[in-house]
Amino acid sequence: WEKMSSPNRLLFPCHRRYPTVEIRAETFNGSTHVPVPSDSAFLKALLFELRLIDDHIFVEHRDTCTRINHSLVYSVRTEGGDLWPVLAFRKSGLIYACLPLVEETLEPRPPLLTVTGLSQGLALLLGIVDYISPSRKNEAEMNAKIGQLRNLLIQACPLGTPLNTNIRSLNSVFDDIQEMPTDENQPAWRSNTYKGKPQVNVCITEKVKCMQYDKRDVVDMWQVYGAVNCKCDIEGSAPNVTLSLNLPTNGPPLQDIVVHHCVTSVDPAMLMSSSAEPLDDSVYNGPYKFPFIPPSDSFNLCYYTAQVPVPPILGSYQLVEEGSQLKITVNLKLHESIKNSFEYCEARIPFFNRGPITHLDSRVSYGTLDLSREKSLLLWVIGQKFPKSLEVSLTGTVSFGTAGKEHPTDYVCTGNTAYVKLYFRIPDFTLTGCYVDQHSIQIFVPGKPKITASRELISSDYYIWNSKAPAPVVYKTL
Repeated sequence: WEKMSSPNRLLFPCHRRYPTVEIRAETFNGSTHVPVPSDSAFLKALLFELRLIDDHIFVEHRDTCTRINHSLVYSVRTEGGDLWPVLAFRKSGLIYACLPLVEETLEPRPPLLTVTGLSQGLALLLGIVDYISPSRKNEAEMNAKIGQLRNLLIQACPLGTPLNTNIRSLNSVFDDIQEMPTDENQPAWRSNTYKGKPQVNVCITEKVKCMQYDKRDVVDMWQVYGAVNCKCDIEGSAPNVTLSLNLPTNGPPLQDIVVHHCVTSVDPAMLMSSSAEPLDDSVYNGPYKFPFIPPSDSFNLCYYTAQVPVPPILGSYQLVEEGSQLKITVNLKLHESIKNSFEYCEARIPFFNRGPITHLDSRVSYGTLDLSREKSLLLWVIGQKFPKSLEVSLTGTVSFGTAGKEHPTDYVCTGNTAYVKLYFRIPDFTLTGCYVDQHSIQIFVPGKPKITASRELISSDYYIWNSKAPAPVVYKTL
């Protein structure tokens, strides 16, 4: 966008180009792609289209009465072709403009309502208007704000996709944002450079989903999916790092692997393993090597799934009505292959569509049992270890009062259809056995980096359904 003092003079030019978006546009648009010209050529073409230069000359493609523009979207004629859609408008002597990405071919032109980038671009421009407008009567203040705007856009729109269109809210932290690098070898995702002792932090987080029914005619289901998070504080504009994930000899292979765009190369066999196909002897089982140029901030290097033979905790839940009371029985068993060292482990037993619990007669073989403040949920805190037998149990009877608005309701869990939900975290453990060998991390920079590697297993939607009632169909698959 530019501020106009006269048709031929510009003040305070401020613009940003996103090469990553331009490459994506070329991929999406194919043969209909029109390259973005140089900054000066684009500005001249835009001013011409907006009739801010050469407005006294009749130009048919611009001035004919059959081409009346009823929106803020323009087609700007350049040497390479017509650039569309250019979103542009004038506000208080300033021109605000952007070129949104169209994720399809441009011929025929898609309806404006289907171009999601238009709404994103408009929101970003309006955020800039809101940031600039209060200073429009003070030239010095406006000049200072425009000088800050380049830094703010790095945070608001780092790679071409607006993450925060409230530019004014970013104003207080602009001093901490560095200028975009001028090193042509520095990739766009490294928005700044680090100064200091090199250090790398890697954390493998695996989550396990589970649906258990304790029934012969319904198959229990579980699913493991993981993410490898990295934070690389390394000097240099484009440092090269290589990280390897390893599995134990009997570890299940990683599947459905998706890598971050900063990964420079990868073995195609690694990406071919899919959970949609049965495993065979030829499946790729590592080591999984990832060479990459890390972003400046924390990022997920890759995601994966795996097929493990058993869930970490096997359970059964029985809930039956006996007169005005409910009789409950919960049994949990930690599999012997699982590390018996939790940060936390607890079972929550909600009671839907009922009143507050007025009477509880219970016995737990291990841990403690508490009643929630709303008296509608039992919280069984197992703690940081299972006993030597690896088995725990809960039995009891529950009575209820009159239901009120504050007590939980559920259209799915009616009658005796109910569940126990487990929450746990096991540090320094993964269900697949996947780990990072610190000695295998290669960093091609001077100095000996400090490397920290950790891993964890966390429960996610871990349900054990009442075996004395039918489980909802929607929960019979993950």
